[in-house]
Amino acid sequence: MSKNKRTHKGTKVALQDIANTIRGLAMDGIRAANSGHPGLPLGMADVATVLWSDFLVHNPKNADWFDRDRFILSGGHGSMLIYSLLHLYGYPLPLKELKNFRQWGSKTPGHPEVHDKGIETTTGPLGQGLGNAVGFALAEKSLAARYNKRGHQIINHFTYVMAGDGDLEEGLSHEACAFAGTNKLEKLILLYDNNKISIDGPTSLSYTDDVKKRFEAYDWQVLHIDGHDYASIHQAIAQAKKEKTKPSIIICDTQIGFGSPNRAGTAKAHGEPFPEEEIELTKAALGLPPKKKFYISKEVAALKKFAQASGVKLTKKWNEKLAHYTKKYPKESRELKQMLKGNISAKAFDIPEFSPEKAMATRASSGQVLNYLAPIVPAFMGGSADLTPSNKTFPKGETAFSPKNPKGRYIHYGVREHGMGAIMNGMALHGGIIPYGGTFFVFTDYMRPAMRMAALMSLQVIYVLTHDSIGLGEDGPTHQPIAQLASFRAMPNISVVRPMDANETAEAWKIALRNTNKPTCLVLSRQSLPTFDRKKLKMAPAGDAQYGGYILTKDRGYTHIIIATGSEVEIAIEAKKKLNEKGVKVSIVSMPATDIFDAQPAAYKNKVLPSKIKKRVAIEAGASLSWYKYVGLDGKILGLDHFGASAPFERLYSEFGLTADDLTKTCLEL
Repeated sequence: MSKNKRTHKGTKVALQDIANTIRGLAMDGIRAANSGHPGLPLGMADVATVLWSDFLVHNPKNADWFDRDRFILSGGHGSMLIYSLLHLYGYPLPLKELKNFRQWGSKTPGHPEVHDKGIETTTGPLGQGLGNAVGFALAEKSLAARYNKRGHQIINHFTYVMAGDGDLEEGLSHEACAFAGTNKLEKLILLYDNNKISIDGPTSLSYTDDVKKRFEAYDWQVLHIDGHDYASIHQAIAQAKKEKTKPSIIICDTQIGFGSPNRAGTAKAHGEPFPEEEIELTKAALGLPPKKKFYISKEVAALKKFAQASGVKLTKKWNEKLAHYTKKYPKESRELKQMLKGNISAKAFDIPEFSPEKAMATRASSGQVLNYLAPIVPAFMGGSADLTPSNKTFPKGETAFSPKNPKGRYIHYGVREHGMGAIMNGMALHGGIIPYGGTFFVFTDYMRPAMRMAALMSLQVIYVLTHDSIGLGEDGPTHQPIAQLASFRAMPNISVVRPMDANETAEAWKIALRNTNKPTCLVLSRQSLPTFDRKKLKMAPAGDAQYGGYILTKDRGYTHIIIATGSEVEIAIEAKKKLNEKGVKVSIVSMPATDIFDAQPAAYKNKVLPSKIKKRVAIEAGASLSWYKYVGLDGKILGLDHFGASAPFERLYSEFGLTADDLTKTCLEL
């Protein structure tokens, strides 16, 4: 059957007519906004039409149905493609939203956002969607291995991701795709838009990779087709779905801006609206009414009802399968349903208290907390970027995920921080998984783009970030984070928690469990810190860390406030003793999480930091920037606004003025 004769299996409308309707909608929406990227929607409309018409398992009436296939547009700049698909196939995206493309309050922002129905992930920064797709596929494989039973395949769906040369040029794509090949994520199918055009011109200006050899080296199945030949597209997707041991890439040779007489195949088709004259010429070439805006024929409009009815049937059939599964496997069904709802056992918040018998690094106490939590929170799936012994992220009793052991809940990500971050985002978006991942705090610089996307998407992702300061010592300034604390505190919708001891570390994990709509950074020490006997020392309970900041200990009638986090709280306590000997009365505020403290009622914040007390000093082994709002113009900050050095940590604290004597002297100078 030739490419212009293939029809939709339900409505018998020509697939070519569907694809051309998508092209017309994309051109009109972008022209109306006077902003956008027509090249991708026009170039990949044929591939998208075959996928959505012949293969995609989904339910427009219930976009969140769990066992749906996932479709991810990694090249989010081509958003009019997915908006057109969602409208035509019956999702709650009316035509007026396409007409309101990129406008205030619309459901059609410039790049797809996960908060809208039918959008699986927020894309735009290139490579992120591709990394997320690996996470979706990993989550599906893990949950299927753990919960499917013989004759009861309740988790069985594919992840399709559409990506272009920009996605594959970003280093993230190497990290994520290599990981996918190693872990044999066979239900991951990448549709590569091989149009050979970038913003600057031909991709050959900067990109000459042999994509086929590259993905063969990753151990992927590689298929290569004409991306405008419907029979070839169909056959390739069908073949990819049959592959049982490898992810698949379908290299789709396409023409950017397909159908445009004057812009197709050129860089000008990529990222600017077509002039009205060119739109009319293109529509005429595609067989669309040249003068009609947002045109949808009656035949193409029939897709909506068919896709909705088909989706309802698919979901009903799955619900019946789930009911049979629940009857036969009630324990597993109950556990899975709780995971999908995001519910966590109350027992997870009853972490045993650490005794004050011996000092330990907060990375070590974090590891012990994980040992307690892992069997209680089946949704946990965590790993490390090849720093497992240092991050203490492998819970006792757990096994590692691998092609031979897909039930394992621990992930060896390899040295791939950026890939790990994007993969964790995909796992969180998939549902049923609360991902955590470890690395050294300084290496968040590699992972930051994915962490920002987690914050933007309000995802529950947990970062176990050890070696939090110059306290790591001899590894020197390349490994000692300075600006990281301040920079993440400046990022919206992310909690940064730097606990002072083992019991605050337990509270930090509780914060992470409660943060269902934001990611959490657990910033942990390499060096040992004392576990304080709070009752004996008349300190506030560690549970007060849930407020973000609290009065740890205070003198009656205090005149000075010392604010500290992490390893510097011990220094503050020692300085308080010295100040008391000199007749100075002090309140010590432990502030492990500034964002949580900032969200407290004004009355509470004024109780912890009374406005009448102007003599304030903040101490933290990191950049001073984030502390000015708490100490005010009359206060002082002991921090680090320069890089560290290689030496034992005790010497570094002394050389850089972060000792109890330095803090005492600074308080006395106020």
